[in-house]
Amino acid sequence: MKKLLFCLLAGASIISQSCINDNEDPIAVPPIEGQTVEPSVGGGAQPNQVWIDLSETDSQGNPKQTFNRRTDWDLAFYTGNEFKVVLNSSIAMGAGKGPNLNDLTQVNEINAKPFTDLIQVANFDAGNEIYIDDVKGNFPTSTTAIGEVKANDAENGIYLINMGKDIYAGTVPSGSALTGGDLRGWMKVQIVRNGEGYKIKYAELNSNVIKEAVITKNNAYNFKFFSLKNNAEVSVQPEKKKWDISFTVFTNIFEGAGSYVYADFVTHNIMGGAGAYEVKVTAPMTATEAFNNFKASDIDNSKFVYNDQRTIGGNWRTASPSGSAVNNSVFYIIKDPNGYYFKLKFMRLSSPDGERGRPQFEFKPL
Repeated sequence: MKKLLFCLLAGASIISQSCINDNEDPIAVPPIEGQTVEPSVGGGAQPNQVWIDLSETDSQGNPKQTFNRRTDWDLAFYTGNEFKVVLNSSIAMGAGKGPNLNDLTQVNEINAKPFTDLIQVANFDAGNEIYIDDVKGNFPTSTTAIGEVKANDAENGIYLINMGKDIYAGTVPSGSALTGGDLRGWMKVQIVRNGEGYKIKYAELNSNVIKEAVITKNNAYNFKFFSLKNNAEVSVQPEKKKWDISFTVFTNIFEGAGSYVYADFVTHNIMGGAGAYEVKVTAPMTATEAFNNFKASDIDNSKFVYNDQRTIGGNWRTASPSGSAVNNSVFYIIKDPNGYYFKLKFMRLSSPDGERGRPQFEFKPL
């Protein structure tokens, strides 16, 4: 259970280590010592999304990990005041509104083809960025491929949803990451408000069997998750204050070339209030030395990023013709949703025998 321990300016003589930031504000200190962690990403096909709470640890000091298969969900329904619906970026989903499509039973692959040809992801077309959600992830205010659900049902059109790719089922070569397998097909979807929640109508593209589901909001979470394939709500993220960083495959933007699918991607929980920033280390000091020497009084609160989930992203690793490796010139400072501060350094991208999707990081509270 999380406990708040506060460093008081008047009681500094009681606490031997410094826990005062650069502005001499009190800092909450989690009752843990830090640990080396191996997130359960699952190997070269990176089948899992992993949600990690750094301040909730077991008796061995390991932080709590919650994980799901990337294909467990398709849509995430925002539970705050706005009515936003987010696609599953980890399987390269895309969506676009079909002009003049008003009746789900009348939509099929023939009359939808002009739109399905356009709604593609990671095909090196910068014009296709409109078919994915804003990659920064600040969804209450940023754009989503499925437009905000309006109070007037007539304003909520039919969306054609590219369901992305399944998890690769074959053998992944050592040192490689394969982020997608077979295509998952298409769905046609219409979403309206249902009181303070949502109602969704949907079907496979050539089907006239329309399914419906009601999604109620729960403010303890950032989103409620739904599987179109399995016709059910699913449990994915922990409560919004109970995770800090995630490991996932991620659809990002490659400047000038549209969307691109990244393996080994790390996001932080901006929707729950977490912040992060990168510390770059220059010679002659090594990242290990800088990381070990970094203390609470070195925290620069002006650097925390709260409006872009990609602050860690793929920057923690490097890629070259000879392969990928940990970027040994950076580490990260995390402020979690409950006000705890951590320093975090990546140790490993692959397993000792070269299998990707076996990362390792070290973290310590500040």
